[in-house]
Amino acid sequence: MSESRRFVPGRRAALAALCAVGLQLAIAGRVRAESPAEPARTQWNALNAEEQKVLARYGDRWDSLPAEQQQRLLRGTRRWLAMSPEQRDQARQRFDRWQQLTPEQKEQARKRWHRYRELSPEQQQRVREGYRDFRKLTPEQRRQMRERWKNATPEERERWKQRRRARPQQQ
Repeated sequence: MSESRRFVPGRRAALAALCAVGLQLAIAGRVRAESPAEPARTQWNALNAEEQKVLARYGDRWDSLPAEQQQRLLRGTRRWLAMSPEQRDQARQRFDRWQQLTPEQKEQARKRWHRYRELSPEQQQRVREGYRDFRKLTPEQRRQMRERWKNATPEERERWKQRRRARPQQQ
């Protein structure tokens, strides 16, 4: 056997890994090539009566909206129509609270949301549990906790975070 063809430990594994990566890239490129570059447009008359009712404010200009905006509005409309009356009330309340925020508060909320979305599922679960625990406190207890956090040193905050992380997850 020539020197270049001789079996070298790990060479096959490296070659297999390289082939796997190449295959994944090829598949990703094919999927990207097969996917439409732009979302499909939806004509106003293709919407059902309920969707048209929810989207009525866009009716006269719907067909001229960019396809991406149409799809975003349509997804929101379908989520809305799938909600129970109680869920819709809660959504209205959240919307009203959002409308009352200053532009700076809205930007801060957006940044928090993006940070949350970057967390692992386990970390997101812990955040949700912490929020539920916080909501169980009385308004006075919440105020006191906010005050303690606000006045805490960076070291105290880090110790609190470490204790929180060490707690077993609730089911």
